[in-house]
Amino acid sequence: MSQENVKVVRALFEAWNGQEMDAVREHPAQWEQMRDTWEADDLKMLNHSIDVGDRVAVRFIWRGAGRGPEADLEMTGVHSVRKGRLFYQEFFWDHAEALETLGLSE
Repeated sequence: MSQENVKVVRALFEAWNGQEMDAVREHPAQWEQMRDTWEADDLKMLNHSIDVGDRVAVRFIWRGAGRGPEADLEMTGVHSVRKGRLFYQEFFWDHAEALETLGLSE
């Protein structure tokens, strides 16, 4: 089942980058608010996904440009997936801390 969870998280990244907001809306609503903040932005996965049970960790860079200062943020998201949908997301500046939530170390 965890590979299916990885597919759900990857689909979110692909929908975001493709500006397919209908697909993004199927996930938590803060994504739509973030999209409205910048004129252009992009999510780039930096590593392979790490899946443990119903959670998937993805290290990524999010870049935004347009209104106000540009954003260039590197972080790790830990995404909980239930019944094929994102249920809960946590974001960490420290990749090692994110892995600890999965019971792993770098």
